[in-house]
Amino acid sequence: MKMSSNRERRFEEIRNLLDNLASELSRGIPIIVEGKNDTKALRKLGVAGDIICAKTSGKTLLDVLREIENHGKGEVILLMDFDNRGRELTKRIANDLEKMKIKPNLVFWKRLSGLVGRDVKDIEGLSTYIHTLKSRIGKNISL
Repeated sequence: MKMSSNRERRFEEIRNLLDNLASELSRGIPIIVEGKNDTKALRKLGVAGDIICAKTSGKTLLDVLREIENHGKGEVILLMDFDNRGRELTKRIANDLEKMKIKPNLVFWKRLSGLVGRDVKDIEGLSTYIHTLKSRIGKNISL
């Protein structure tokens, strides 16, 4: 029974985190993900708003950063993958944003990584993981 309650607690924490993420995006704060599949996964999970891909074909990272600078929001949420490359990219983009006087928000990335980092290596896999977790709980819970 304890494993079930741990799964339920993790599911609730992830759901609350995604709700908070959606709320931030509804305020106009953009989010940066690595690729198009990450965007699709977040959309599947109900996250709407300005999602920018760091690895968009035809654009350099500098182009992406300039695009963010032009948003003029002063803050950007970073949500890269949880693997080594994702961690490195997060550090690099965070440093570049700080130089541009834009606040990199790493709260969501750190919390999600802590909740799913052992089981999920990328944002793309988050949707599948959550649906699997939901089915293992065995309840008809909406995300």
